[in-house]
Amino acid sequence: MQRVMIFDTTLRDGEQSPGVSLSVEEKLEIARQLARMKVDVIEAGFPITSQGDFEAVRAIAQEIEGPIIAALARSTEVDIRRAWEAVSPAARPRIHTFVSTSEIHMKYMLRKEPAQVLKMSVEAVRLARELCPDVEFSAQDATRSDPEFLYRLIEAVIEAGATTINIADTVGYTMPGEFYKLIAGIRTNVPNIHRAVISVHCHNDLGMATANSLAAVEAGARQIECAVNGIGERAGNTALEEVVMALATRHDYYGVQTGIVTEQIARTSHLVSTFAGMPVQPNKAIVGSNAFAHESGIHQDGVLKRPETYEIMKPESIGLAKGRLVLGKHSGRHAFRDKLAEMGYNLSELDVDSLFIRFKALADRKKEITDRDIQAIVEDTLYKAEEVYRLGAFQVSSGNNSLPMATIVLEKGKESIRHAASGDGPVDAVYKAIDGAVGISYRLVDYSLKAVTSGKDALGEATVRLERNGRVFLGRGVSIDIIEASALAYINAINKMASQVEAHLPAPTSSGQKGDDAVMG
Repeated sequence: MQRVMIFDTTLRDGEQSPGVSLSVEEKLEIARQLARMKVDVIEAGFPITSQGDFEAVRAIAQEIEGPIIAALARSTEVDIRRAWEAVSPAARPRIHTFVSTSEIHMKYMLRKEPAQVLKMSVEAVRLARELCPDVEFSAQDATRSDPEFLYRLIEAVIEAGATTINIADTVGYTMPGEFYKLIAGIRTNVPNIHRAVISVHCHNDLGMATANSLAAVEAGARQIECAVNGIGERAGNTALEEVVMALATRHDYYGVQTGIVTEQIARTSHLVSTFAGMPVQPNKAIVGSNAFAHESGIHQDGVLKRPETYEIMKPESIGLAKGRLVLGKHSGRHAFRDKLAEMGYNLSELDVDSLFIRFKALADRKKEITDRDIQAIVEDTLYKAEEVYRLGAFQVSSGNNSLPMATIVLEKGKESIRHAASGDGPVDAVYKAIDGAVGISYRLVDYSLKAVTSGKDALGEATVRLERNGRVFLGRGVSIDIIEASALAYINAINKMASQVEAHLPAPTSSGQKGDDAVMG
């Protein structure tokens, strides 16, 4: 069986999703999980775009072992050198440089003739190869490019040292049959193509990203660029979980394999969804909450008699647990530590101790503790921003015939700040009280609340987005009390904002504002 490499761009193209902004620690934790899942390549970021992105790429390059660590760069010397500076500490570094190749991009974005684009591509690859032994070259908007020009350019950049050639359907324009012919044409008409791996990067504007990627594999592509949950620019990228499970489930048809540990898919999906603040739709293929649910009586009867009648994959194959409850208020530290290890967490004793305190507090308030509860505790405890402000106490009064009122106590160091406010509802009153206590100007962009598990004692998970000076800060909070969860999420976002304000860090440039030809889709 032949191997298809999985190139994950969650931390680069995925973070370009509107409203998504990941901290360095969040990116590191996602990278650690991608390494556990054994992706072949992690595209860690686009170092030239901001100091924050540079630091995240460098941190990932320094720590993460196993996958190739790639950094994106335009076909300019300053971009390429900056990318190399960020990614050079990696055991297996890669420079990923790109240029637009379609007539519309060359004319209106680059304002260059095809001959100029070919020259700059060759020079960029040559410089990248001088710095790094592994160089990927991407033809942006390749599916709307003149095939003959594409053939000449690909041949030239391979001669210059490119080891991977990526064919990007940047605007999600192509159809599976067309894409198959394009990849097959490249294999036939580029004389030195055997010296490079053919990669594909598909967007989902017409809902064809997964289908196009799989068609390319049939035509001979051996690297798929994708993102967890399919997040990315506009309608998103090829979903990692979809192509991986399609190739695994239908290996009889495709005859290829990946090196992905599929049992880590569900956990990875949830981690990315939580950090990005982008819920997974229930009917999403593979990782949606309904993906393995059966309501029809006919379906239920078939599954009870033999699961394969309606399930082409086992839930366990993507890491979904069969059982429900494993721990409760009488469980000890040893059992709790073993459960964390079983769920894939490799934590220090100090982290286990802090999590155990949260677990016992929850177990006193909640009858059943599920894996999802434990996962929520881990994420809410270990991946918080530095606590500039901490929730000390709150009190809320509300009713259908009374004005909602809230009193809040925030702790900042040794100082306690108390403030009261009224609002349109209990959450609004709490948020206005926090606003008065903090005194930083910002705007609430989005607020959402969902139940983590089922039942009347379910954990509530609140997510907020606050905007300040064009930068969006995501906050999360978890509690059985939904008002408390809402307050914790709001304070979490404020802490991210306050820590950056106090450190005087430059805000990363937001998606869509990196220059006309800056973002490779």
